[in-house]
Amino acid sequence: MRTSPKLIYLLPNLFTAGSIFVGVISIVEASQGHFVNSAWLILLALLFDGLDGRVARLTNTTSQFGVEFDSLADIISFGIAPAMLLYFFAGHDFGRFGILVSALYVIFGAIRLARFNISTAKSDPNVFIGLPIPTAAIFTAMWILLLQKYELEAYRIILLFLVLGIALLMVSNFRYPSFKKIQLDKPLVFKTMIVLVLCASLLYLFAAEGFALIIFAYVVYGPLRALHTMTTRKIHFKR
Repeated sequence: MRTSPKLIYLLPNLFTAGSIFVGVISIVEASQGHFVNSAWLILLALLFDGLDGRVARLTNTTSQFGVEFDSLADIISFGIAPAMLLYFFAGHDFGRFGILVSALYVIFGAIRLARFNISTAKSDPNVFIGLPIPTAAIFTAMWILLLQKYELEAYRIILLFLVLGIALLMVSNFRYPSFKKIQLDKPLVFKTMIVLVLCASLLYLFAAEGFALIIFAYVVYGPLRALHTMTTRKIHFKR
């Protein structure tokens, strides 16, 4: 029995709706002071966000509606949800500055998504211009988890400045790898699988620390890459 094509088109959008639903629950959890639950729900939203596009490509059900729906889901799950988590965890203790950081995070995240949507057809599919908003969201969530786990709430002001920097990176011109179209040679597939299994094992043992470290490395990659390129050009120019 064949599934109706119209019904198949709903499948990736259901994952997108799931991402929105989880994002809203994350906001509710944060408002009730359940910061750990809120942070992990943002990570769950990332899983749904990754599945919707892949399911759409596998089932050949990509559509303009799906693209727009996904962007709206991203601004909720990776824009508003982490901003509210940040505000309820730290921002509310710092008055207008706390409100400003949360607001700028959402605004710059929306700008990042709008710029991505209008430049997708022209840009290199292997590179993101500016830090992707899901990465910014996971960065915020994981570092809140670490501050909670190690009882470092006294350093929340530092977190606000870090997130402000993350917001600026979203609208920067730094280049980040997308990993969407990576092709591995057959000899590397087995080695890559072993490395991924080891990484997954470490994440199982040290989930918050592992995710925070991976995301931090990805975040600093953009500025470091730009610095390396600039230095190389200067040396080449002097020669």
